[in-house]
Order: sequence, then structure tokens, then C-alpha cells
Amino acid sequence: MAQTLTGIVTSDKRDKTITVSIASRETHPLYRKQYTKTRKYTAHDEKNEAKLGDKVEIVACRPFSKTVTYNLSKIVERAHGSVELKDNVTEVEMPEKVGADAKVKEEGEE
Repeated sequence: MAQTLTGIVTSDKRDKTITVSIASRETHPLYRKQYTKTRKYTAHDEKNEAKLGDKVEIVACRPFSKTVTYNLSKIVERAHGSVELKDNVTEVEMPEKVGADAKVKEEGEE
């Protein structure tokens, strides 16, 4: 049976290739502390259907190239959306201060 891994797509910029990050919790043999280890795998995506943030399942196969030795099996869960930031923010409007700061400001103006 071929090795099957489940992870999150961290890059879909290359044509027919995705990068999948797989996080696992491990325990240090001496100190017994748990830590997270993240491994990155490149997988072949024939139809370019996996997008950034999708949870996917990849399966080991013959090498497609030097680094690509996995194939996209299925998309388990689609990404819910992404947050886009504005490129150029010139001025931020701050609301008037209310409470103790406003009283101090008024006393200083008098």
C-alpha cells in the first residue's frame, strides 16, 4: 500500500505542482517536551485544482521530477477564504477619545 499523507497547501504558484505542509506533534526522547515539526512535500496536481489553504490528501508514487514524488489524491476540504490587505493606506482616521483620556485632553486645552 502506498504512503498517504494529509496536509495543507502552502503554495500553488507552480504549474501542475503544489507544496503541502504536514505538521506532526513529537515528543523529545530525553526532555519529554512536545513540539511541532512541519515537513513540506511537493506533489503533482494534474488539473491545477488545489488552491492555497486547501486540506488535501497526497499519495506516494513514482518520481515526476527531482523533488516531486507524491501525487494529489483528493481535496479533503476547501479553504474558507482569505484576507486581503490594502496595498496603500495613506491616512487612518481615529475616533474621538472617550472617557478619562478625553477629560485630560480638555483640561490641558484650558
